[in-house]
Amino acid sequence: IELIMVVVLLGVLAVFAAPRLFNSNDFNARGFHDEALSYLRYAQKAAVAQRRTVCVTFDDTSLTLTLASAATSTSCNTALRGPRGDSPARASARSGVTFNATPTSFNFDALGQPVNTAGTALGTQVIQVAGAANAITIEAATGYVHE
Repeated sequence: IELIMVVVLLGVLAVFAAPRLFNSNDFNARGFHDEALSYLRYAQKAAVAQRRTVCVTFDDTSLTLTLASAATSTSCNTALRGPRGDSPARASARSGVTFNATPTSFNFDALGQPVNTAGTALGTQVIQVAGAANAITIEAATGYVHE
């Protein structure tokens, strides 16, 4: 009877737990969410530290950070070196991971606030990675980036 119960329990685990353990898409989605969150925080802090505009550009599976060449410019034409030494700073998703909808590109001004490409203040930005439980929120007034 004990042997039969062990076999039944192993069967139940195989049906429910094994597919979850071997599905790496959830782990990849959470990893990309964390990487995007880190890069957005980095962009906001770089804008404040360098007192320049930092542009955040999105596509379906990545985000790229560039820097304005002068403090008074809002045109980003200089590569911003990322925390890993990548130039320009870029967070890319693994295969099968995307944003829920491609986020609208925006800039962080020299005060760290999110603005559109014309320099007009934006409302709170919400960015969601498909498969990740939490969304990334960028506060309008302060530029604070959080989950």
